Amino acid sequence: MSQRSIRPRRLRSTPAMRRLVAETRLHPADLVLPMFVREGITEPVAIGSMPGVVHHTLDSLKSAIAGAAETGIGGVMLFGVPLEKDAVGSGATDPDGILNAGIRAAVAEAGDALVVQSDLCLDEFTDHGHCGVLDALGRVDNEATLERYRDMALVQAASGAQMLGLSGMMDGQTGVVREALEGSGFVDTAILAYAAKYASAYYGPFREAVNSSLVGDRRAYQMDAANRREGMLEVDLDIAEGADVVMVKPAGSYLDVLADVAASSTVPVWAYQVSGEYAMIEAAAANGWIDRERAIDESVLAIKRAGADVVLTYWAVELAERLRR
Repeated sequence: MSQRSIRPRRLRSTPAMRRLVAETRLHPADLVLPMFVREGITEPVAIGSMPGVVHHTLDSLKSAIAGAAETGIGGVMLFGVPLEKDAVGSGATDPDGILNAGIRAAVAEAGDALVVQSDLCLDEFTDHGHCGVLDALGRVDNEATLERYRDMALVQAASGAQMLGLSGMMDGQTGVVREALEGSGFVDTAILAYAAKYASAYYGPFREAVNSSLVGDRRAYQMDAANRREGMLEVDLDIAEGADVVMVKPAGSYLDVLADVAASSTVPVWAYQVSGEYAMIEAAAANGWIDRERAIDESVLAIKRAGADVVLTYWAVELAERLRR
């Protein structure tokens, strides 16, 4: 034993000591709640694979927005679930469509308490379930899809969305949307680029949540799970095209990519704890295999520790309430 005793355990001795020396902290403002608003329902409908998450009506969405604001979370991300779909996702650009109506309702309810964000992608609105327009061979047509994204951006911005979540993974989408927004006077509408979005098995419950029509997969445009450096390439491109914030998705299985991005990004870095990550913890806890609250806290803290400035998580309100207590 050396003359000076090195004992890291001294700083773990009590809850107060551990709290005092914690290197990473969560705050309610670091959390964003994804929410689903669905057309054609008269009361909230539970999503089977995501216990505790529901499809909202416009009225229940307003109530949930008010409750979320009281917890101090940073914002909400809205997804629309329409009754009708078609090949080009016409409902996405209908000013009276469910997502755009939901944006207006959320903005009116939230006031200055929350940042209202909206998903800018076609997958919820297309009858084939892909994130873009298909060509004659059934492939997603990048350029035709960008035209649809441009139109979506303008309708969502006009509806009051303060930040547009570009999740489709089309090449050039950030630049096209930025140009459209500024050309139409929406210079203050922010862009959240889902820059490093991987083709993942963890999206399964979300497909139920948006009543997805997808047959097959999205590997031709979402990133390959094997590729780490490519994540930085996508991030750099989105920043160059005008993204205000960049995203890594999913979060838990891509903490290495998240840490890379956080170490070099010149804009804020967010991460999305996706539906499958949520469902796995809920299912394991329901079977008594893990401590639910500790697993939730640990999973979100890990994302923050890896470098995320903000975490999108379906536990945002629950976590915020616990943090405030």
